Amino acid sequence: MKTFSLKKNDINKKWMIIDAKNAVLGRLAVISANILRGKNKPEYTPNQDCGDNLIIINSDLVQLKGKKAQNKVYYRHTGFPGGIKETTPEKLKEKNKSDELIKLAIKRMIPSGPLGKLQLSNCKIYRDSNHKHEAQNPVKLDISSLSRKNII
Repeated sequence: MKTFSLKKNDINKKWMIIDAKNAVLGRLAVISANILRGKNKPEYTPNQDCGDNLIIINSDLVQLKGKKAQNKVYYRHTGFPGGIKETTPEKLKEKNKSDELIKLAIKRMIPSGPLGKLQLSNCKIYRDSNHKHEAQNPVKLDISSLSRKNII
C-alpha cells in the first residue's frame, strides 16, 4: 500500500463563507483553521496548501464566553527595550478591529512559517455582511448545525 501525497496540480480549492453572527470566537477559529489547512478533506497533505478559501462576514458580532472580553490579554513587542504592548478583545472591538480579533485566533491555530502564512492569506474577514467575492460563488457553511455550542 503506497502513501498518497497530493500534488500541486491536483489541488481543487473551493470558496466557503461563514457568518460569525453570535458565533463563539474559539469554535469559529477552530473550524476556520481546519478549512484553511484542508483538514476537512480526505486528501489532506501536511506540506501542501490544499485548504479552501474562506470568507468570514459579520465579525463585529462575534462573541466571547465568560469574562474573556475583559480578562484576556494580547501581547506584542515593538522590538525596542520596554516596548511590550497589551490589548484586550474589548479594546479591539471598541477600535472597530474585530476582524483582527478573529485573525489572531485563527493565526495561532495555524503553524508558523511560509506555508502557514500562505494558508492564512486565503482567509478574508469582513466586519459586516457585505463582501466582494460574490463572483466566486461561495458555499455557505452553517456552523450552528455542526454543534449547538458554536452559537451563543
